[in-house]
Formats: sequence, structure tokens, C-alpha cells
Amino acid sequence: MSRLDSVIARLTAQRACLDRVSDAIAGLPGPVLELGLGNGRTYDHLRQNLPGRDIYVFERQVNAHPDCIPPDSHLFLGDFRMTLPAVAARFAGQVALVHADTGTGDKSASLALARLLGPLVIPLMRPGGLLASDQPFEDAALVAIDLPDGVPVGRYHLYKRA
Repeated sequence: MSRLDSVIARLTAQRACLDRVSDAIAGLPGPVLELGLGNGRTYDHLRQNLPGRDIYVFERQVNAHPDCIPPDSHLFLGDFRMTLPAVAARFAGQVALVHADTGTGDKSASLALARLLGPLVIPLMRPGGLLASDQPFEDAALVAIDLPDGVPVGRYHLYKRA
């Protein structure tokens, strides 16, 4: 598969998964956490899918398109290992959706980051809350849920907090 085909497949899968989880949390109260802003495409898509929902973004350094930068009140800058624990009391057990788009292109580093993020984000999620990620998460508190039609297993990952 060419790199162009790969990015198209990744973005198509990502959009299908974000649409699925956006629909699934329609009746579930709570904020959304976006881990990794990048250039802001998924943040913008979540804003469109979830109007009126608070979406908090965690990013090391903002490099997003100017139209896709959240307000300062909804942006936490710095390393996830510092910013997520700093908001633990604020969000504990309330988050309806976590979207973790944290892959770096280095498979082993990306998997290690997902292992580190699990214990930081799962306690923030409400029971029945969802996690959508470009990396697999393995935790007894998470149950894998079906991917949308056309999304190959392993391309994206969806979970529900038990």
C-alpha cells in the first residue's frame, strides 16, 4: 500500500469511528477529551458532530490550523504525563468520550504511550464512556466494541468503559 493510500485509509477509518462514537454518546452527559491536536482536523470534526459539548484538548505544542485551535479555557498544553494528572480531580468519572490520536509513526513508542495513557484516562471516563484511539489499549476496565463497517481490525480501536 502506498503512503497516500495508507493515509487515506487511516483518515477514512478515523472519520467513521468518530462518527460512530459521536452518535453513541448522544445521550451520555459529560465532556470530551481530545488527546493530540495535531493540525486540528479531528477536533474540528468532533466540534461539528457534538455541537454544544465541551471538548478539552491536550497537546504538547499547538501547530494546528488557526480555525482549529480550541479556546485557552479548553486547551491543556504540555506532556500528557503532567497535564492529565493535573485535571484528574476535575474530570474524574465524568468524561463521555476520549479520543486519543497519539501515534508518532514509531510503533513501539506509540504502543508504550498508549500503555502509559490508559491508567491516566480511564479513571476520568464515566461508566459507559467511550474511548476511540489510533493505538490499542489493554485494560480490564475497557471492553472492545465493534468497528464501523469497512474499518479493518487494527486500523482504529474503540472501547467502552465497563
